[in-house]
This record gives sequence, structure tokens and C-alpha cells, in this order.
Amino acid sequence: MIESFIRGSLNQRLIVMVISAMLIIGGFFASQKLSLDAFPDVTNIQVQIATVASGKSPEEVERFITVPIEIAMTGLPGLVEMRSLNKDSLSLITLVFTDQTDVYFARQLAMERLMQVQDEMPKDVAPILGPVSTGLGEIYQYTLELPGEENRQLTIPELTNRRTINDWVVRPMLRNINGVAEINSQGGYVKQYQVLVNPDRLAHYKIKMSRVYEALEKNNINSGAGYCQKVPSNFLFVVRD
Repeated sequence: MIESFIRGSLNQRLIVMVISAMLIIGGFFASQKLSLDAFPDVTNIQVQIATVASGKSPEEVERFITVPIEIAMTGLPGLVEMRSLNKDSLSLITLVFTDQTDVYFARQLAMERLMQVQDEMPKDVAPILGPVSTGLGEIYQYTLELPGEENRQLTIPELTNRRTINDWVVRPMLRNINGVAEINSQGGYVKQYQVLVNPDRLAHYKIKMSRVYEALEKNNINSGAGYCQKVPSNFLFVVRD
């Protein structure tokens, strides 16, 4: 068989040369679009669930957060492995799925289970899904600077303004770029509004700290406005606190 193939190739030299030229040209154009990576990403399909629980020990984190989430995630389609890590104020659960499972489908299943177990979580604790990335993903860093301020030390208001611009202007714009999985802010100062309470004055007026919390919560409530289609001319509106 090999002898016949070689004999036929020698008899049809022109056809063999044309086919060889077509393969060479096609291989050249294919090499231009070939994705090369010195360290290929062989990470399996993973979904990470991170939960921040301020002030809780690893034992409390495991008992009240990690265990309920692990029970809720049991039996997910395509789930082959589940491991967890408990630290001070942090719970990290990693779900490993089969290679045939779509990562976004796996994240959707995990989010549905998280919504079911949310009522069992402690107060002010909200589990979140990690970004769609692996340890072999590329990481870029950027800074916000003005011309001529390389050697000048910024003040606290300036650093606060830079952080605000990055969180509310630059970060949302960069998240629209294809391939960006997550953007983390580092440095600067987050703008805060603080209420300094005088305990002596509270004791003098017999006001509990809980009432201060309630007043702050009511002050920050957003509510929709209404409207009046027709108001009689003899009506007088008085706004009271």
C-alpha cells in the first residue's frame, strides 16, 4: 500500500506540489491566529464562594457559615469535589465541576442554592461568588496620577478623592472591557460619614445607643416620591420634620 502511494505521488508530481503549497499557505495563516501560552491554564471548572463574617473565629465560621453552604451545595449537577477553608472572619468554599460543565451554568446553580440558604446565615453576612478567573490569569496594575506630582506627597482629601474617582468612574468603565474578570481597589481612603457620639450627653438625656442607630437607619432610607394631579387653591401645605 505504501509502495502504491509513493508510486502514485511520483507519477502525479504537479498535484502533490499544489496540495503541498496549499497546506503550507493554510498553515502559515493558521499560525498567525494560534494562541500560544508558555504556561497553559489547565485549571478545572471551579466556582468559589467567599463569605466575610467580621469578628467570628474559624470554629464559628465553619459552624454557622461553611457547613450550611456545603449542605446546600450537595448534589449539584456535575459537582465532583467540594473543599473549604475557614479562617478568622472568612469562609472560602471551592466547588469543582466536570470539564463538560459550562462555568456560567455552574455559577448560576451555585447562586440559586445560595439564595435558598441566605435565611440561615447570621445577620449582615452575605456569601458572594468569586470572579471567573484562575491563578494563571494575567494581572495588571494601574495608578491615577496628575502630571508633575511624582515627588509630591498627597494629602488625605486628595487620596480620598482619587479613591472615589477610581471606585465610581474608572472601575465601572474598565469592567466593560472584554476579558476583565475583577477589579480590586487598593490604596487611598474610602469616603466615610461618621457620627461621633458623646456618651455623657446621651446619659444626660436618657437616650440609648439603639435609638441613635435607628435614627441613622431612618435618615438613610430611600423612598419614592408621590405627586398630586390637582390641588385646590385654598390648600396650604406645611412641611414638618
